Amino acid sequence: MNATGKVLRLVAMGAAAGVLVAGIALPAVGGAGVGVLTAVEDVDLKPRDLAEPPLAQVSVVQDVKGHEIARFYEQYREVVPLDQIADIMKTAIISIEDYRFYQHGPIDIEGTIRALAKNLQSGGVAQGGSSITQQYVKQVLLNAATTEQEKNEALAPSYARKLNELRYAMGVEQKYSKDQILEKYLNIAYFGAGAYGVEAAAKRFFGVSAKNLTLPQAATLAGAVQDPNATDPNLGKTSRDRLLKRRNVVLDRMAELNKITKEQAAQAKKTRLGYKGTPLPGGCESSKYPYFCVYVRNEILSNPDFGKTAKQRLAFLNRGGLTIKTTIDPSMQAAADTAIRKWVHPTDNPVAAEALVQPGTGAIKAMAASRPYGTHKTKNEVSYNLVADVAHGGGIGFQAGSTFKTFTLLTALKQGMKINDGFSAGAGYTAPAYSTFKNCAGQPIGDPGHTVTNDEGSPGWLTLQTGTWHSVNTFFMMLEQRVGLCDVIKTAKSLGIHRADGNPLKEFETFTLGINEMDPVTVANAYAAIGARGKYCAPMAITQITDSTGKTTSYRPKCRQAVDPEVADAAAHILSGVLTKGTMAAVGGIGRDAAGKTGTNDDSSSAWFAGFTPDLAGAVSLGDPRGTSKYKLNGVTIGGRYYGSVFGASVPGPIWKDTMLRALRNVPPTDFTPVDSARFGGCGDSCRSLVSVTPPTGDDGGPMPGDNTPVTILPND
Repeated sequence: MNATGKVLRLVAMGAAAGVLVAGIALPAVGGAGVGVLTAVEDVDLKPRDLAEPPLAQVSVVQDVKGHEIARFYEQYREVVPLDQIADIMKTAIISIEDYRFYQHGPIDIEGTIRALAKNLQSGGVAQGGSSITQQYVKQVLLNAATTEQEKNEALAPSYARKLNELRYAMGVEQKYSKDQILEKYLNIAYFGAGAYGVEAAAKRFFGVSAKNLTLPQAATLAGAVQDPNATDPNLGKTSRDRLLKRRNVVLDRMAELNKITKEQAAQAKKTRLGYKGTPLPGGCESSKYPYFCVYVRNEILSNPDFGKTAKQRLAFLNRGGLTIKTTIDPSMQAAADTAIRKWVHPTDNPVAAEALVQPGTGAIKAMAASRPYGTHKTKNEVSYNLVADVAHGGGIGFQAGSTFKTFTLLTALKQGMKINDGFSAGAGYTAPAYSTFKNCAGQPIGDPGHTVTNDEGSPGWLTLQTGTWHSVNTFFMMLEQRVGLCDVIKTAKSLGIHRADGNPLKEFETFTLGINEMDPVTVANAYAAIGARGKYCAPMAITQITDSTGKTTSYRPKCRQAVDPEVADAAAHILSGVLTKGTMAAVGGIGRDAAGKTGTNDDSSSAWFAGFTPDLAGAVSLGDPRGTSKYKLNGVTIGGRYYGSVFGASVPGPIWKDTMLRALRNVPPTDFTPVDSARFGGCGDSCRSLVSVTPPTGDDGGPMPGDNTPVTILPND
């Protein structure tokens, strides 16, 4: 039988048996050549239920007040109901894609006959003839595909695929009304330029909502769905010319079907394409808070709370249509941004970064840096998270310097030392023997040939208070020797301390001097735990997630008591003196109970300040991302000011102070809990009783380096 006869047979079948039987008369390709299947049994052509996974939708990130700050998506789509789509858009898409949509069943018999004739003549599948329902089915299968093989099967130019689509189409037509199917199709279709669904396409192409589309705009979008990659207006003039021609084809078809007049079509064809290329919202580069945005994204992608596998977490974020409520506070973020801009310019080689964390919850309230986030090197942008660790999109960080002395101080207080206990520290410290320090593996470490000197403070008789206030290196080396290196490391780890690059902490004798590279979030969070009386809470950025179905999951702080509350109180008492009597005295306090510690690394290669109140903690780092070993903070101009050498109180300290003054402006002050004087001493200036102290000994039982003669100390030295 020739091709014409086969088509006539199909027509006859359609007339005799009605829509269903005619609809199943499809060509089959086999070893015997091309034939016509006429029996339902031959092809098992029965309605099949189509699994319809939720459409990939945009996930929206909000600040603590519910304002949008970022969007994530795999496919940029905004699902809208049919009544929010312009009638002219519905008319245009039906006119060009399936003009008998409301009259036929799962397939258009007339369209199928036309396509069949063309296919039989060509010997393959040259023309589709698919109904809108069938096109919807194809899009669902394509969107549900998770492997390349599944994607290829969803697009394969084969009769097997067409039959499979028809089975699903029959099921869809039984399940939904025509209006529901049209709504689903318009929301799933890809229009080009990264826009999925008619609402995203209307905004991307013309800067309007789907409900406000005009005739030429609607015709443009209706024309785009046939081959969105070939007519993608974002790809240049050639693609735009194709799209313009396609738009005019749609207008002619609408006029031919009397959906519009020929005059309306002619007038619409005179208009320009009008493509605006409205930027798709989302992505951290376009966020007001890019560093926090990067943190949130990496938190979801790496945290098992949001999916068992990396693939599941990525789909959860990029496809889930989530509303993600976070901890970021706009007013506190503004405080950090303003303070950093005041002290460090984006064009400066050194970079300042700051994190604010709430004590007692671990909630990250702000993440700011002096450089903009992005990939344009000419704009001084950085493409990694300056404020966080590598697990949250960060880099290697900067050595934290003397901010680590706080962990040695806490360890000494835990072991029973009082705030005015002390000893004499020299101008230099050299470990008396290789076995003086042991790491947490019990291995002896230390370099007897290396002498530690003082960058700040003077040698002599020092107590826990005065040694901390003036940040005397030799004092803290002796103190670390007394309390044990591993115990200091354990204290730091209990407060969440880990290297920014994700590698194990370096457990050397200079641990207390801050030789480990850190990030501001980690350091701020450790200090926040002291402000919360020793209660450590893991850094927290996400408080609530609502999925596309409306299901809401809340996330609570993950906290534990890491340090005895009274020990934390004593440490806060000592560290408060840093702002009034120590290395930050020239900068000054903030008018409420506050404490902190400056940090300056060898040769000013990096500088820090970490401080806290019971209400808010913050850490500021300063370093040159080109490499701190090569580019020191000596003889540099930062923020338009020249510095011979930069210390923690030079730039980081003032940034912290300005930030806290503004961030806490509307927060009622909370006082520190007073020191337990019976446990830790702390006599006032009127107390002058003399206390005899035996000099401490080293791990080997021998005397510690420095002035080892018995002494009598004055409690409030």
